[in-house]
Amino acid sequence: MSVRPEESRCPFSGDEPVVPAQYVTSPGFDPHAAAARLRERGPVHPIDFPAGSADHAYVVVDHASVMRGFGDPDISKTLEAAPAWFREQTVRSSSVLASNMLLADPPEHTRLRKLVSRAFLPRRMELLRPRVQEITDDLIDAFPETGEFDLLEAFALPLPMMVICAFLGVPYADRDRFIDWGRVLSQDPGQEGEAALERKRVNDQVEEYFTDVLAQRRARPREDLLGDLVRAADEDDMFTDEELVSTAIFLVIAGHKTTANLVGNGVWSLLRHPGQLELLRANPELTDSAIEEFLRYEGSVDRGTLRTTARDLTLGGQAVPEGSFVHLSVSAANRDPAVFDDPDRFDITRSPNRHMTFGHGPHFCAGAPLARLEGRIAFETLLRRVPDLACTVPPETLPWVADSSISRGLERLPVRIVGKRPRAGAA
Repeated sequence: MSVRPEESRCPFSGDEPVVPAQYVTSPGFDPHAAAARLRERGPVHPIDFPAGSADHAYVVVDHASVMRGFGDPDISKTLEAAPAWFREQTVRSSSVLASNMLLADPPEHTRLRKLVSRAFLPRRMELLRPRVQEITDDLIDAFPETGEFDLLEAFALPLPMMVICAFLGVPYADRDRFIDWGRVLSQDPGQEGEAALERKRVNDQVEEYFTDVLAQRRARPREDLLGDLVRAADEDDMFTDEELVSTAIFLVIAGHKTTANLVGNGVWSLLRHPGQLELLRANPELTDSAIEEFLRYEGSVDRGTLRTTARDLTLGGQAVPEGSFVHLSVSAANRDPAVFDDPDRFDITRSPNRHMTFGHGPHFCAGAPLARLEGRIAFETLLRRVPDLACTVPPETLPWVADSSISRGLERLPVRIVGKRPRAGAA
């Protein structure tokens, strides 16, 4: 669902004794003021999310505690550490998500991460660069010469989907079902009724689809990431087909949604700060620094993925019982004044920039090199080829997607352009 402009500020005022679930499920246009009020009261607060877990769920809003949460071995990523009811509902409705590195602790996490870590090595990213550049230019070629359109639909959303499909070796023609699967599987796994039935339907479709793809790769090997995963599994005898399928759909979802948000949120931030936009146009060498600020200022994720405590512990001065959910508010950590000077200022030259958008420690995002590569090419090319880009409505009135996913992004980004430059090297 989306948040209407009149509802676009976080519904939490910061004055309630217990944080409502909307703080994480519907962050809206401006969750940062609410996070700041929370942080002034303390770094860790109880929250009723998933529903019914008010006494055993906490949100973490300061940089130091979020960093600790990412690396503390007593804060577990496994379903086994979660309450039994949550574990049973998750496995029943979406077991396809239960066998990848996202829901594992070392040493199991270390084993599963090997499936994908070599895919994102710098050398492989450089080999992928020409294809990302080609996709980016093709999408811009399809823009109207002059006119209005939705930049999310025309650019931010298709770019990472086309890249991840090419990288994995799955048909871009199947993009609609990938998007639908990602939408459903990104919802709260604790949902019941029709929502749970829909998750189970999608779960079965994903298993069938990728089981068929794995069989095809074994029959006709190809040089793509899925082919590499199959070879690694068969040669090392370290991975099951269930783990391969789970890893494949995880890569599709993670490789598309968060990078689309990086591009959309980054353009939105530049359009709200025309001085920074002109600075970046005049100094394209600042692109890498700008991307880090996009990730900090309006990051593509709002919070970390599932974590529960494996034992009783104290976090940020708050007693947190064993089996409690721990929601690491990345967006709040990225605006912590204890770490970032004038944190509400958008500054593409900011240095240092120790944002937490890609996580920290053993669960640092394996796909960060690909996201940064796509972001670099997307912004360099867009700003060079489209010299006049403007939002057709006040940017602060735009709706933000609000679901129980960890990601955070716009629903649409209506823009107007006046003229386009040819792609590099074109006659």
